[in-house]
Amino acid sequence: MAVHIMDEASRCLQCKKPRCREGCPINTNIPEMIRLFREDQMMAAAQMLFANNPLSVVCSLVCDHEKQCEGHCVRGIKESPVHISAIENYISDSCFERLKHDQQPKNGMKVAVIGSGPAGITIALVLALRGYSITVFETRDKIGGILRYGIPDFRLPHSVIDRYYEKMKSLGILFRPNFAVGGSVSIQDLLNDGYKSVFIGTGAWRPRRLNIPGETFGNVQYAINYLNNPDVYDLGEKVAIIGSGNAAMDVARTAIRQGAKEVTVYVRGSSVSASPDEYEYAKLDGVQFELNQTAIEIKDEGPVICDTRKNEDGKTELLKDTARLVQANSVIIAVSQVPQDKLVNRDKELHLNEKGNLETNERGETTMEGVFASGDVVTGARTVVSAVRYSKEIANDMEDYMRAKAGLPPIDRSAEASSDKA
Repeated sequence: MAVHIMDEASRCLQCKKPRCREGCPINTNIPEMIRLFREDQMMAAAQMLFANNPLSVVCSLVCDHEKQCEGHCVRGIKESPVHISAIENYISDSCFERLKHDQQPKNGMKVAVIGSGPAGITIALVLALRGYSITVFETRDKIGGILRYGIPDFRLPHSVIDRYYEKMKSLGILFRPNFAVGGSVSIQDLLNDGYKSVFIGTGAWRPRRLNIPGETFGNVQYAINYLNNPDVYDLGEKVAIIGSGNAAMDVARTAIRQGAKEVTVYVRGSSVSASPDEYEYAKLDGVQFELNQTAIEIKDEGPVICDTRKNEDGKTELLKDTARLVQANSVIIAVSQVPQDKLVNRDKELHLNEKGNLETNERGETTMEGVFASGDVVTGARTVVSAVRYSKEIANDMEDYMRAKAGLPPIDRSAEASSDKA
């Protein structure tokens, strides 16, 4: 066992009012996790973590911990916070294959899950454990969605996602890889075939454009496309990146690992929007940053960059008289992404909201009866842990819907709610 994990666990003060838990988007009982670990009950800690967050292994690696659990740790006021993420990862990773799941008997109801990203995996696991027969439809050959095709392997090893695939198979979940619902098969076809409900967790894969001249040129790529398979791109030695979120950091660090010699990130404001850790890692890797800069045009030789400043209204103003051409072999645009509209075009009962996301109510129900959604397809590009959190709630809503349709009594979840607050 790594000594520093034990050392970090011993630093936990077991606060009566744990700020770390308040800072966790999915309300992980961090003091209890550490208490069990310190008392040699690591398997019990792992069981608790999985029950609360089925993607605990993943979130322990990719969450923005310095803004969440660790950023709220009381130790961090005067010294470094407890390294909660390392403890959670050690426990979850070590025990994942040994977890014991109390799976309920099959209840005869089928659920279709479209998309196998964080939201889809969560829904599939939660409902499979409750006795529902799950089929996951995935447009690619392997599961993971943004976890596999949007987060670099050096941050989230693909082997972790492969382990989830094996776990899901062991629970009887079926898969339809290389299958795009919204093409030859519609959601209505799924409902006609007897699926009692359908979940849409297709993520946000359409790049958000800058809408500047030259964006279609051959020396321009979008971050989400590049991260999908960096090996097929020849970016050259000098790369310019427009945008400063975590995706931009992933692109920059990947480009360096793929052979780029000079990578510069142009930041629209006075600070990056990526997490502090990812920003520091990018700087360590040799990424350069230019603050208060953005692109207003792209030419064959590279982007045309101008200065920016905040005006009195707090809006960013482009100082176009400062524009100059920056030499670069490739330009990568990393300013977020929005959902595809293939399903909406195929099933007209589905509607998008004014932001271009799939429209749902507070229970995750879309405008098509029996069809639910959560994750980035509903919220736009967000964090993995937020997708898991809302998907857990929507799994309950889906079950309530299916039971009501089958004439079964509702499930009393008051004890579960009390446990979450404990």
